Amino acid sequence: MHPTAFVLPWSVPRPSDWIGRVERGTIPSYTSSQTCDEGSPRWGRSTVAPPSHRHWSTRSPLQRPLRVWCMSSVSPQATDSSGAADQRACSEIGVIGLAVMGQNLALNLASKGISVSVYNRTASRTDETVARAQADADIADTRDRLRGFHDVAAFVRSLQRPRKVLLMVKAGAAVDATLAALRPLLEPGDILIDGGNEWYENTERRAQALAADGLILFGMGVSGGEDGARHGPSLMPGGPADAYPQLEPILQRIAAHVPGAGACVTYIGPGGAGNYVKMVHNGIEYGDMQLVGEAYDLLKTLGGLSNSQLQQVFAEWNQGELQSFLIEITADILGTRDDVRDDGAALIDRVLDRSGSKGTGMWTVQEAARRGVPVPTIAAALDNRYLSAMKTERVRAATRFTAPNPSSARIPAAEVSTLITDVRQALYCSKICSYAQGMNVLRAAAEAFGWRLRLGEIARIWQGGCIIRAQFLGRIQAAYQRDAALPNLLVDPAFAADMERGQASWRRVVAQAAAAGLPTPALSGSLAYYDTYRRAVLPASQLVQAQRDYFGAHTYARLDAPDQVWHTRWSSDKHSVRMDEKSG
Repeated sequence: MHPTAFVLPWSVPRPSDWIGRVERGTIPSYTSSQTCDEGSPRWGRSTVAPPSHRHWSTRSPLQRPLRVWCMSSVSPQATDSSGAADQRACSEIGVIGLAVMGQNLALNLASKGISVSVYNRTASRTDETVARAQADADIADTRDRLRGFHDVAAFVRSLQRPRKVLLMVKAGAAVDATLAALRPLLEPGDILIDGGNEWYENTERRAQALAADGLILFGMGVSGGEDGARHGPSLMPGGPADAYPQLEPILQRIAAHVPGAGACVTYIGPGGAGNYVKMVHNGIEYGDMQLVGEAYDLLKTLGGLSNSQLQQVFAEWNQGELQSFLIEITADILGTRDDVRDDGAALIDRVLDRSGSKGTGMWTVQEAARRGVPVPTIAAALDNRYLSAMKTERVRAATRFTAPNPSSARIPAAEVSTLITDVRQALYCSKICSYAQGMNVLRAAAEAFGWRLRLGEIARIWQGGCIIRAQFLGRIQAAYQRDAALPNLLVDPAFAADMERGQASWRRVVAQAAAAGLPTPALSGSLAYYDTYRRAVLPASQLVQAQRDYFGAHTYARLDAPDQVWHTRWSSDKHSVRMDEKSG
């Protein structure tokens, strides 16, 4: 039997009448010394008012059901042989939403000695989570450490005050519905943490609405996938700074820990800052994955490497400057056999070439455009996912456009070793560009919203637990520690030296791919980003601005007068007029 609460129908006397009767001592009242509402209520005719008048409301029953505490709120496990309640300690935190991420975060909490209550709209998920906890050797005394509830009101009552509730539900309408259900049950000072991939403006809207009731909302990015959630993710919490110390001890314990870098969690900033940083993290992830995919394609198609050879190459790369989670799992993927046909073939060769997306990459590109920040590597990765989804069209186009054919462009065996080295260098230089672009989006957002984002600290917490964790994030952290105002990672002395050292290989790879008809949008887009950034004068941009002035009178500045505004009458007398001069 799960803890329950009675909900009185609206046909009973108005809440104000009940409050008056409690205050006059004419109905039983509830008193308790516990810090939560669960345990052994002591009933009696008393002049003591309820724990808080916030338990009572004049709102409609759909907004705030009237709750009465009763002995049935104590589960059988909470009583001894005589039937007396054992005054169990309340849970330190609750988790709502027990899909893959929520369930594993709940188990992570319990395994770190944190008492946790769990609830899911589908009761079977709750039961499954409790069963997993009971079978998990890392979680001792599961009865007290992880408890499941089928009733959301009982779930809320099981939590220590101020309550802390982690929401791991689908972003969007599901979050709004969950908050609407919780809001009548909570009290001022209670803290809600949305751990989904939510649009940052939604978090800020919800936080403002909840603040009217004294409730606190954090938007927290969670990265690491199923394994990270269970054993230690990277956490990016954003919300009121003065409330963060209440969450920090718990988050520090469940986050990934990296030797020399510490716990992979830090306070990001106010409002939707945590969601924003997670969004950009995912954008960088898009770019990173596309770059690794293009490197794989080059070695497979141009180099003719077998899957076992490719596995070995990526495993070796994972021992050097490219050491990262994505390189590590790529080696593992390339060594995996198809267990469906069970014929010894590599599984990778039977995966449909259609890449999905859930929106965070698109959000990053959109936000970059809003902030005027170039992100060609990330945008190329997003575009490639959309192109990959056009499978039927691509199959037809392959029969129409036959040359050059990448599959017939294999290089001589004697050149394969050089290709491997060149691709490694091209991949590394392009990864620097991808991270530089993401960091610049964060910098622009910080300036626009007044957030004090610490880019070096963000690089630190990405070193463990998360999908983009990589060895060179430590170097990115060091770069921002050397210069917190660094305009671009490319100009950090250490990274600038890497780029100069690797650019010859990078250029050879992009040229070889283009000659063979092999698409490398992220590698080539990264190179174009680097070349554009390092060029003092851009002739193409000169012409574009002149064209804009020609057909739209959009004006232009001059190289010899960059602070002045000019317009030329291109289609008539070609006379140029300074437009920013004040008339007499």
